[in-house]
Amino acid sequence: MKRKDLSNFALLFIAVLVAFSFTNCKEKVPEELPNILWLVSEDNSPFLGCYGDTFATTPNLDKLASEGFLYTHAYANAPVCAPARNTIITGVYACSNGNQHMRSYYPKSDIVKTYPEYLRKVGYYCTNNAKTDYNTNSIDPNKIWNESSNKAHYKNRAKGQPFFAVFNTNISHESSIHKFIPNEKLRHSPEEVPLPPYHPATPEMKHDWAQYYDKVEDMDSWIGDKLKELDDLGLAENTIVFYYGDHGGVLARSKRYVYETGTRIPFIIRIPKKYKYLFPAKQPNSKVDRLVSFVDLTPTLLSIAGIPIPKYLQGDAFLGKQKTADPEYAFMFRGRMDERYDMCRAVRDQKFRYIRNYMPYRIYGQHLDYLWRAPSIRSWEQAYKNGECNATQSIFWNTKPVEELYDTENDPWEVKNLADDPAFKDVLERMRAANKAWEIRIKDTGFIPEADRVDRAGDIPMYDYMRSGKINLGEIIDAAETATLGKVENLDKLKTYLKSDESAVRYWGATGLLILKDKAAPAIEDLKAATADKSADVVSVAAEALYNLGEKDVAKKALLSVLKNPNEFARCHALNVIDCIDEKSPEMVQGVVNMIKTADSATRNKYDMRAAKWLIEKWGLDPDEYKIDFAW
Repeated sequence: MKRKDLSNFALLFIAVLVAFSFTNCKEKVPEELPNILWLVSEDNSPFLGCYGDTFATTPNLDKLASEGFLYTHAYANAPVCAPARNTIITGVYACSNGNQHMRSYYPKSDIVKTYPEYLRKVGYYCTNNAKTDYNTNSIDPNKIWNESSNKAHYKNRAKGQPFFAVFNTNISHESSIHKFIPNEKLRHSPEEVPLPPYHPATPEMKHDWAQYYDKVEDMDSWIGDKLKELDDLGLAENTIVFYYGDHGGVLARSKRYVYETGTRIPFIIRIPKKYKYLFPAKQPNSKVDRLVSFVDLTPTLLSIAGIPIPKYLQGDAFLGKQKTADPEYAFMFRGRMDERYDMCRAVRDQKFRYIRNYMPYRIYGQHLDYLWRAPSIRSWEQAYKNGECNATQSIFWNTKPVEELYDTENDPWEVKNLADDPAFKDVLERMRAANKAWEIRIKDTGFIPEADRVDRAGDIPMYDYMRSGKINLGEIIDAAETATLGKVENLDKLKTYLKSDESAVRYWGATGLLILKDKAAPAIEDLKAATADKSADVVSVAAEALYNLGEKDVAKKALLSVLKNPNEFARCHALNVIDCIDEKSPEMVQGVVNMIKTADSATRNKYDMRAAKWLIEKWGLDPDEYKIDFAW
């Protein structure tokens, strides 16, 4: 062979070798879209064997994890279903959409689309069986899904059509512990169940925990049935399976609270070898420690489907060609839960959780009708009243610190608050800054109190209102941060806030004075003036501050005026105040009774009515005597 021929042969050999190497080092992307199956359970934290819970009985999910990828740092952005689902369906934090308050049904911006709308455009057959609960009046399930009902199924698609299907179970829902199952019929022993350090070992607490573990086991069986159905139809090798819980739960201090127990979720993805290019780790049966949360689901779906991710989406794709670098933080939020107001924001990195409490003057354990249906929390409350709780178990029944910081690796139940520990000052300041930057970036609507926002925005979606140029959010957040610090040296600044043209700033000024308690005495006249504010939320907070300062008559008059307000959430806020100051004078009782009697049929099932009903029960009043009908 001539030298020239050898040279050409060598070049050809090298080219073939390079091509072969490239082909083998880069996974080929299948041309067809993968099927995607979402299996969703309600109200459960990672109480699964595959997450190291030795008391759990979850063979099907353990098997799924062994075949897939188990995410160790997965989070619901809200610790309750409707705001969490609003975040999932839109890819925008519910507190940015204006939908963070439980079942408030405010309108969604037209800018914000739902993920099924994107998937259907590229050919997916999208089904939902059957939970919607999107916390807005702007999403019609029948328009965004091909099918949305308890009969919806991917089997109904056209031949060869890729599907995206959601199946949801409420087997593990909070309501599963409301109906008592006798101890002898439980599969998990109440006497052997492990309890968190903040729960007293009452018989009811142990029973509810054991019953809940039974329900998680039942949920696992449901998962097994859905996976078997997929196998029997010969679809497993073409279908990516997601399993996750919709938030943490369910015993008190989990669901509704921005702790690990309320927001950390089980999250497992099984990806067939055909779609190996999507693997988040080298091989299945791996743990993935990337921080993921619900706001990331929409961009991830679009990335898998090859759809360009719109800039308005607020999460990060964690699979597919548009996968981002691992984020440093996951963010969480809490607004009104049913009839009870509270406002919290939380930030989680790989090791620490930071919580900012914007209503630190409220106790953790505010009475909430639905939560109190569980025997466990009633027994916990009674144990506390009996003096039977230790220091850790008593925290829940006291007011909150402004900031909380937990080392979740060494303190998984988050009972040792490190916020005041000088050794963690740098961590605290870093995560505090991250929280504020996030609030500003997403234009957090929570800093405008609920009744106020209804009055000022009307039918305009809050997402749009916050971007209309009509509001200086930075100014409002600064006022909230200053007010909640509870520092007496800020007294004059808080009084100035009360005179602001911005009602939300006035609200936070009144809040700051409420937090100062007796130290706010120099501001009494300013607070009295605030009881005539146009904002009912300002009036209610100013009234509470005045009541605690001894100005009870002025406070009662102000609260009675709010009970006549046409805004449901203004009334609900005032009823929260009346409960917390424990004011049950004859005129206040009559004011609440009159509010109930004058409610029309459209409002009698709403949360202000639930708050009023609780007051009547707490006060020990006979509804028949006052001619009140609670048969709503």
